[in-house]
Amino acid sequence: MRSLLTIFVGLLPSLAMAAPLRWEANEKSRSWTLHRGEGDSPLLVVVLPKDGRPYFHPLLAPDGNGILTEYSPAHHKHQTGLYVGFLQVNGRDFFHNRGKDHFRSDDSPGFITEDDQPIATALFKSTWLDADGSPLLIETQDWTIRDKKTHYLLDLTWTGRAEKDITFGKYDYGGLFLRMPWRPKTGGTAVNSAGEENAKAEGRPAAWVDVGMPIVGRKDAGHIAILAHKDNPGGPTLWRVDGQLGVGPATSRAGAWKIERGKTVQLRYRLVVYTGPLNKPLLESLYRDFVASR
Repeated sequence: MRSLLTIFVGLLPSLAMAAPLRWEANEKSRSWTLHRGEGDSPLLVVVLPKDGRPYFHPLLAPDGNGILTEYSPAHHKHQTGLYVGFLQVNGRDFFHNRGKDHFRSDDSPGFITEDDQPIATALFKSTWLDADGSPLLIETQDWTIRDKKTHYLLDLTWTGRAEKDITFGKYDYGGLFLRMPWRPKTGGTAVNSAGEENAKAEGRPAAWVDVGMPIVGRKDAGHIAILAHKDNPGGPTLWRVDGQLGVGPATSRAGAWKIERGKTVQLRYRLVVYTGPLNKPLLESLYRDFVASR
């Protein structure tokens, strides 16, 4: 029988593979790049425009080979990688509009890593502006990133605090949204937790939606899945899956909803970034872990 010491020593190489993460800030561009250890290749980049909508771009494949998000494609110029923007917020559109007339970023974001763990956090706020420039809603995006080497996770807790009585009007899309580099010739597949694909997943309830497609520089597909927590308001979650496989949970699709002045609403999501074929067992396991967490 092997000793406990032998077993522990045998585990050391695998433990060492999970390098600590590190943020690198660029104050001029207001971007924060996440790296593994001392490596130069980034895992992802967060951009917080001073007067604009926050977004993640690029998200890279876990091995660093290939960019899995797209910024402002010709078919949807307003879309910026991974971002949050609702429509019909007291009649205001924070999905198609992303400039200074709609957003103002907070000056004190928090980007933290743990010295000996492959875990990082990003915490930032922005003010959503009413037509007269006054605060309408304060959003807080609280992200935890966990590097698993073969895949990585981004857990988001989104909090909206109403500065006025707010009604989110019924709309087919809006909220957390993902744009990947879809191309007409190479296509891709969006599949939900019920097995419905592409247009058949549009508007349907699901626990998660996975988008996989060919990525420049890779022989296998790149995937990003969005998992919606079962306790999010307005569940079960209905999803937007557009013709170019832009996807997102659509909280307002089921109908209008409200936040009274001074009250908050909270939405929780988990993203899984990986490569290769669709990995439904991985997604189901990570979803069970996610909904069991507090």
